Amino acid sequence: MFKHLIVCLALCSLAYATEWVPKTAEEIKTIRGECLTQHPLKAEQIAKLKQVEFPDEPEVRQYLLCTALKLDIFCTFEGYHADRLAKQFKMDLSEEEALQIAQSCVDSNEQKSSSDEWAFRGHKCLMSSKIGDRVRSYIKARQAEAAAKA
Repeated sequence: MFKHLIVCLALCSLAYATEWVPKTAEEIKTIRGECLTQHPLKAEQIAKLKQVEFPDEPEVRQYLLCTALKLDIFCTFEGYHADRLAKQFKMDLSEEEALQIAQSCVDSNEQKSSSDEWAFRGHKCLMSSKIGDRVRSYIKARQAEAAAKA
């Protein structure tokens, strides 16, 4: 167990030491597809996600944890990286404002929750903020564009 902890901390540190860049929309789409394959969701859960609703259910939490890990914005030992959250999801906010919001949603898991619950808690906080409002608006606009093309 101790060796596993050392390896995970080393990987988190290595990932943090290299220059991190936000993922593109195409990379995010690929990551979501991979996580959906690894953590299948029921049709009702997918329908809710498409409406930008995130039910607190084990399958949804595992899916969100997977995406956060693959986006490299969350580490199972350190939690969310506020600076990366701000860069990835700032939308039209200044990076400073996005960072303040992200920092307010990051915790050190004093509750000792499982990784999926920890990641979900931060995600829920972020989605209830100005960043979440911007993300919802962005997704709705993309869905409207796709519907107009169809």
